[in-house]
Amino acid sequence: MSFDLSFVYYVLTAFVLMGVLPLLASFFQFSLIGIHAKKNHLKRCEPFYPKVAIIVPAWNEAGVIGNTVDKLMGMEYPRSQLRVYVVDDASTDDTPVIMQEKEKEYAGNVFHLRRENGGQGKAHTLNHGIEIILREDWAEAFLIIDADVLFEVSALRRMTRHLVDKSIGSVTAYIKEGSDPGNLINRFIAFEYITAQAASRRAQNVLGFMACLAGGAQLHTRENLLAIGGQIDTSSLAEDTFTTFKTQLNSRQAIFDGNAVVWAEEPDNIDGVWKQRLRWARGNLQVTKAFKNIWLKTAPQHRLGSKIFSVLWFTIMFMPFFMILSSIGLVSLYFIDFAYSWQLFKLLWVINVVVYLYVTLFSFLIDTKAGKQAWFEGLLFPGLISFVIIIFSAVPGLLDAVFIGAESNYLIENFPLVKQVIILFMYAWLSTNMIVAYSAYRFEKLPVLRHSSKCLVFLSGLGALLCAITFVSYLKEWQGAEMKWDKTEKSGKVAMPK
Repeated sequence: MSFDLSFVYYVLTAFVLMGVLPLLASFFQFSLIGIHAKKNHLKRCEPFYPKVAIIVPAWNEAGVIGNTVDKLMGMEYPRSQLRVYVVDDASTDDTPVIMQEKEKEYAGNVFHLRRENGGQGKAHTLNHGIEIILREDWAEAFLIIDADVLFEVSALRRMTRHLVDKSIGSVTAYIKEGSDPGNLINRFIAFEYITAQAASRRAQNVLGFMACLAGGAQLHTRENLLAIGGQIDTSSLAEDTFTTFKTQLNSRQAIFDGNAVVWAEEPDNIDGVWKQRLRWARGNLQVTKAFKNIWLKTAPQHRLGSKIFSVLWFTIMFMPFFMILSSIGLVSLYFIDFAYSWQLFKLLWVINVVVYLYVTLFSFLIDTKAGKQAWFEGLLFPGLISFVIIIFSAVPGLLDAVFIGAESNYLIENFPLVKQVIILFMYAWLSTNMIVAYSAYRFEKLPVLRHSSKCLVFLSGLGALLCAITFVSYLKEWQGAEMKWDKTEKSGKVAMPK
């Protein structure tokens, strides 16, 4: 009885093609950006200046809080309609001293709310402030920000103009990486924010749902905040995503305004990125579980959970596993049928080429200023090794000419050992790049190897690092690891362009 390999072929081919899913999702979202020019909420906007309470959670923010308050009070917004509440989470530095000075400087507009027993995390700190502010009827809208972000002068009025439409519950801004001076990691993040915010959130506007309001710049109507319980969720590490979901499930829209720009200082080292993004990734897993009843369901009052949203959401959530399965499929087919595996490999990377060019060039057009500053990191965002494979795949016949050569019958045993090793390496790279990225994280903690860590990220790409973090987030959740809020260290080096 002969064994039928057809089923094995089907399964392994499916594994390989899973590596295409994140690419297609990215291509789809970028394709919607042109539609956003016509299908957006701006036509329903008009100048609107509700009374806004800005809530700033702060723990040991002496290096940045004074400048943040000054920038907020310098916005193009009526002073009589603006109050800033800095919720001090038992800071042990000079934050209280600075805030006492700012209260005097902006009397009636700036308030210092002190928590004597802190350390419970951002959500608890926010809720302390929200509870106090809600006791009065003054605030008509609430703007939740981070202590280090700097709002451009027009940012708030661009956000509040949407609230004239009572169907809008919340608005988020475009947060840009503004470290000055920045380094390789900062510029990688600057480019990533073009794709993850300026592009993806515009596409979500078109589709009628929002995955996440930026935690550092989210504006809520009073009605919306009360409708979701009058407080921020404290059961997860993704309080901003919980708020976003609850807003839409309560039949109010959450939207993105890419013209409302806010500048933030993002991590400038791998450890900082790891802590920040692990918190985000674990939070997304917690959101996925908490809202398990909405997936793949369309409701008349919202698009959250629709098939399109579910596919986009889980494509990101499962990306590390797609990459691992794709490598398993290619490596397995290498030994079963090399000729077939080679054709699949070329197909996979041709699609990579198309999406890479489309997304990268489109990103530079969406935000030309950020693109000029991070063009190098944008080009090498997938990592140097993937970039080289993309170059080889972009030129018709080049992969065959270099790696197949005169071996026209595709018998892998006739190939030189060096070629066999290189081909297997390329087949496995979709998943092993995560191991390289993880090594960069570990090496940064070792004095002897610290200088090689950024080189490893340069080789693997920021995307591989983010995939590795997502994979680890599953392990942390499975282990029931402590929900620790690892605060991102800030040095106050964020600067807005003049």
